[in-house]
Amino acid sequence: MAEEALQEVKKIAVLGGTGKEGKGLAYRWAKAGYEVTIGSRALEKAEQAAAELNEKLGQQQVNAMVNPDAAAWCDLAVLTVPYSAQMSMLESVKAHLTGKILINVTVPLVPPKVAKVQMPAAGSAAQEAQNYLGEQTSVVAAFQNISYERLLNDEEVDCDVLVCGTGKANRQVVIDLVRKAGMLGWDGGVIENAVVVEGMTSILIGLNKQFEGKAAGIKITGIND
Repeated sequence: MAEEALQEVKKIAVLGGTGKEGKGLAYRWAKAGYEVTIGSRALEKAEQAAAELNEKLGQQQVNAMVNPDAAAWCDLAVLTVPYSAQMSMLESVKAHLTGKILINVTVPLVPPKVAKVQMPAAGSAAQEAQNYLGEQTSVVAAFQNISYERLLNDEEVDCDVLVCGTGKANRQVVIDLVRKAGMLGWDGGVIENAVVVEGMTSILIGLNKQFEGKAAGIKITGIND
């Protein structure tokens, strides 16, 4: 694994980042001072998303590239696409992720029953991505349980983030990025545990529907600071 080859993260690529979740994370990290690039299959869409964020930031902090170029440019990549697009995206960027961490935000939702947990044969979307990318890329699952409504504003995010993935050192890198994005991250253990984190998303969607909410999340309690 890329466990022993970690470098300081300065440049973050949000692949498939033109959606609300991707833009929310990009905004948070750009505001924290990171160089951020929005990736898309269509450069025009990436440019539009970057322009929106730069206007919100009041400075030119976010760039735009097509996904393979963004993956090659970055120190660390973040995948924020619907599950149906995960494999085609990974195929287009695999060669550029060697030796890097990929934060996988993807959740295996199966419309129309998105409030029902429906996991893939591999166990989770993160495990499926790790199986495909191989040992030279470290996949870490995070941010599945954070609503984009909480990211695209400047208010405190009253939710925690569970981080599961390949290699404790890699998980710590992601936990640090969670903190930089204004949230509290917890080490959820090995990538096999991502099944719980990803499955929780469907439960939160169900709660939002039941109680007419938009931003149900999770908090870890009972642990001393």
